[in-house]
Amino acid sequence: MKKALILFSAVVLISIIGCGGGTNDETITIWHQMLPEGRAVLDSLCQQWSKQTGVTVNILYKETEELRSAYQTATLAGGGPELIYGPSDQVGPFAVMGLIKPLDDRIPDSIKNGLDKMGLVTFEGKILQIADRIGNHLCLVYNKDLIENPPENTDEMIEIGKNFTLDTDGDGNHDQYGLVWNFTEPYFFIPWFGGYGGWVFDDAGNPTLNTDATISALSFLVYLRDTAKIVPPECDYNIADALFKEGRAAMIINGPWSWGSYKKTGLNFAVARIPKISSTDKWPTPMVSPKGYSVNVNISPGKIGNVTDLLIFLVSEESQLKFTEALGTIPSNLEARANPLVVEDPLIASSKLQIEVGRPMPVRPELRAIWDAMRPPYQAVLGGSMSPEEAAEEMQKLAEQKIAEMNE
Repeated sequence: MKKALILFSAVVLISIIGCGGGTNDETITIWHQMLPEGRAVLDSLCQQWSKQTGVTVNILYKETEELRSAYQTATLAGGGPELIYGPSDQVGPFAVMGLIKPLDDRIPDSIKNGLDKMGLVTFEGKILQIADRIGNHLCLVYNKDLIENPPENTDEMIEIGKNFTLDTDGDGNHDQYGLVWNFTEPYFFIPWFGGYGGWVFDDAGNPTLNTDATISALSFLVYLRDTAKIVPPECDYNIADALFKEGRAAMIINGPWSWGSYKKTGLNFAVARIPKISSTDKWPTPMVSPKGYSVNVNISPGKIGNVTDLLIFLVSEESQLKFTEALGTIPSNLEARANPLVVEDPLIASSKLQIEVGRPMPVRPELRAIWDAMRPPYQAVLGGSMSPEEAAEEMQKLAEQKIAEMNE
């Protein structure tokens, strides 16, 4: 597996080795994928720590997929940032490729014991990521100025959605929608997939994509768009986010990372579970995962002490509560979780209800193969060039091929 992943990542190396801050022991670089509201908190915390220690911290944003690929390439070349922040599904591939350091002996027991066990992300028995939040999961978010009570099942969701899918200016085109979400990405498909009884792996770690659940979930999404017509004909993350912020979408499926921006725009919104699938009587199952920091395997001996200190500061109770205040995230720090800021927040309470019916994101390198296998057929169904049945078969075929290539 390691060989195949290395070959996959060995692209042209342009200015890579210097990306992580070079050999200067007084500079630490963090690569992350936080949206602007989270980025502002991270920047403020790093400035605070820098003033206390005299060590400069540079933070660099990269979109999630770019973050993974750029980090792999940079670190394989001997460079990369000292810290990388992101979701737990990146831990498996990075661990197999030998790109991140085990943290068991670097983080004091007093810190580890103060975190939710989910906040200590392990692979093959080693702690490889320290999370500052739990969740990173999708929920239903609704505009309270338009909807008093959220739908409890998909029949209600469709009925409400039709009431708010409107041509407000009379030009013959809908300019307001009942529901929006990023239906171009497989990650956003997973809740519906689970609601029809499906999941990405069996207990042995084999892909399980060519199933009735896949076919039913894909058919349902096409129905929402083309028959019920409560979602836009085309909708990626930016389109969905903009429509909801502008008050032109009654509901959106999105995660805690987005709530800070909705607060900032003054939206009157609330969070609820993604509605139960009426035909199956099952709740959709968004993937639930921690997000946190891993340490680059290439880190110089002169930096490891400062990097560890910074990491501990960033996952402290004080730091986690800053993110909670801005974003409504669920802290991994147990003392922070008992703070009134968390306990009394209605968004967090609703978010926890969604977690109850979610499923943990697998920390397996093969999950990368699953995403890459699902994406083309999934998008082909939405584009009308492939049936749900054909897509399910193709997803399974591609997943098996990609996992076999990883294990060569």
